[in-house]
Amino acid sequence: MSQPTASAPLVSGIKNSSRIIAVLGRLAALAAVYAFFAFLTPGSKGFMSDANTQLMLQDIAVVAMAAIGMTIIIIAGGIDLSAGSSIALAMITTAYVLNLGPAGAKLVLAHPTLLPLLAVGAAIAVSVLIGFINGALVTWLRIVPFIITLGTMQMARGLAKLVANEQNIYPPEAVQDLWIARLLDPSKTVLTWPFLPVAVWLVIGAAILTALFLRYTRLGRHIFALGSNEKTAVLCGVPVNRTKILVYMIGGLFSGLAGVLFFARLGSIGQPTEAIGYELFVIAAAVIGGASLLGGRGTILGTMIGALIITILRNGGVKMGWPQYTQEIVMGAVIIIAVAIDNLRTARKS
Repeated sequence: MSQPTASAPLVSGIKNSSRIIAVLGRLAALAAVYAFFAFLTPGSKGFMSDANTQLMLQDIAVVAMAAIGMTIIIIAGGIDLSAGSSIALAMITTAYVLNLGPAGAKLVLAHPTLLPLLAVGAAIAVSVLIGFINGALVTWLRIVPFIITLGTMQMARGLAKLVANEQNIYPPEAVQDLWIARLLDPSKTVLTWPFLPVAVWLVIGAAILTALFLRYTRLGRHIFALGSNEKTAVLCGVPVNRTKILVYMIGGLFSGLAGVLFFARLGSIGQPTEAIGYELFVIAAAVIGGASLLGGRGTILGTMIGALIITILRNGGVKMGWPQYTQEIVMGAVIIIAVAIDNLRTARKS
């Protein structure tokens, strides 16, 4: 009778050790990738230059913010191919609100805090709405998320082009002096600390809060249960339909925030054709970080490491002068390797 009780701490210790080893392995991979490009591209204009570091921080902020939401969706057993289009639509929405007709400049000067907040709120609301549509269609139509989000990916991209009239949106010059345009520039804002833009700190804060949410809230436990086994989750009283919808809405929330950061990343310009293919970077960040495409497993810490690896690979490839097709081949290979390792790990546990 006492043997199962005695073995429980041992099992828990083995699981904790396995998680620590997995994190250390990803950190080692991150260090190796960084060292590889740092060694091969030295110099004042190389990979480790201040200018390139700032560029990477800007890219990391966008990818990591969206990847937090994608991790929640993948843990729940879903997928969201509309993330890149949602980022673009959120960016266009931000620019559109800040460019309200001929009176846009006057509104910006008259309401330097209120108008940016309205723009951010509108961008988030649009992305959350897309997430709600994804979750509702997946739940009500019983169609696999891959197909649903493939459709909404095209719809959101088309809507972004419609709102922008297939042109870039250039808000008034007064927008350049607003905090929303300086999120990713530590040299022009008092909202940050040395070396890191305020947007990076926002991502770190969002990652910590999301990790606590997944671990200590009832909804967080429901998300893991849903991804592990939906039928068992139903028997355990998990409100499956509501949880699915909430999961995609949360994913939309983070895509909206990423769109606002992308707006700042581009120098306060709304470009409807940007963020094409970003859904793959975001998914790759989560998968490389240990999230299982089968659902039920994933960590925010792992996703942050995955976002760093993805961004370093993209940036390092540019610094190395790799052609676009070479970068795409490398990125695809990394995704396949990450999924293969995940499958081997799952098979070993089984």
